[in-house]
Amino acid sequence: MAGSKKIGVLFVCLGNICRSPLAEGVFRHLVIAEGLEKHFLIDSVGTSSWHVGEPPDERGREAGLIAGFDIGGQRARKITNKDFEKFHYILAMDQTNIRNLRQRVPEEHQNKIDFLLNHSASGIQEVPDPYYGGVDGFQNCLALITEGAEGLLETLMVKYFPDHRP
Repeated sequence: MAGSKKIGVLFVCLGNICRSPLAEGVFRHLVIAEGLEKHFLIDSVGTSSWHVGEPPDERGREAGLIAGFDIGGQRARKITNKDFEKFHYILAMDQTNIRNLRQRVPEEHQNKIDFLLNHSASGIQEVPDPYYGGVDGFQNCLALITEGAEGLLETLMVKYFPDHRP
């Protein structure tokens, strides 16, 4: 990658305790496996402030540990105006997240917002909120997020690291 600026990837859901922390964890895990962690800035946020300061949902932490990564150190935070400047890719989990982001994003950053699952071949656009879905809801959520994160990383590798070999 030309220059020293990191590629900023921000994952967004409503409260930043279920889907977006899992997406951050999955994507970070994939980036580390490729040996590219020094090239990325990876984070997650919510569009609401309901859970600011709280750790990810216990069921999500458990799903992450089973998949081989730990999100227990993350803490929920709400998106800020600086996030729109700092991150190159702002990936939402559902239509409500997209709508909430578009209501507050400056015009010059509108093109950064996308659905995470637009980077998967699933044909599904939204990651359902697993909060009321029990453990199975988190496993299904994790499977969708993983597919989207893998597709996203593949896209970014082609764009920024075409000659990369892990």
